[in-house]
Amino acid sequence: MRVAVLGARGRMGTEAVKAVDGADDMELVAQLGRGDALEEIREAGATHVVDLSVPDATEDNVRFAVEHGIHAVVGATGWDAPRLSRLEELLAQRPETGVLIAPNFALGSVLATAFAAKAARYFESAEIIELHHPDKVDAPSGTAVRTAELMGQARRDAGVAPSPDATVKDPDGARGAVVEDIHVHAVRLRGLVAHQEVLLGSAGEQLTFRHDSFDRASFMPGVLLGLRTVASRPGLTHGLDSYLDLAL
Repeated sequence: MRVAVLGARGRMGTEAVKAVDGADDMELVAQLGRGDALEEIREAGATHVVDLSVPDATEDNVRFAVEHGIHAVVGATGWDAPRLSRLEELLAQRPETGVLIAPNFALGSVLATAFAAKAARYFESAEIIELHHPDKVDAPSGTAVRTAELMGQARRDAGVAPSPDATVKDPDGARGAVVEDIHVHAVRLRGLVAHQEVLLGSAGEQLTFRHDSFDRASFMPGVLLGLRTVASRPGLTHGLDSYLDLAL
């Protein structure tokens, strides 16, 4: 496959360039950064793109790829419900094209999220702490939001009530964001890369799932898995877990 990397000069993009270039079944044909023309993707004959750009560019990047029949693996954030809806409408016109939008490419993180979603319905309380470097532009992280969404759905399906919480005064937001009735706390600290804890509790016990990425190289096996799979999964796929056998 012929791969173009978007956001190639960023921290994640630099690792993706090395990973694609080192893969025997891939050819790195384009490396684009901010300000480069998307037309370079088509001129290079790319069959796949990896979008690791920024929220204000990612929708245009992916739209260009889909319009030209190029499969896309997307790690850029900013894909809210309206953007996803517009992408699905576009993909309906290109039924042979596949797009993967993955909040996290670390296989351990994907597994931890799946395990947490499976376990969440068995505990009275659930909270998430996500910890990242201070250069991260979004909070909560896409991984934390995805984890909370899957946990919240599992809890609703099982008829579990929201976590008990007697807090009535929180003028400074100390209890964090609330996603799907689950409190999510974001830490930004120099020296961190990407880390997440899911805390589950019931009377007399606590279960913790924690994943740590100490280096961005940890995301590259997931990026390569996405590239190798996306063409066989036309349409929109949300989350790398859909490409893994996670029937638990």
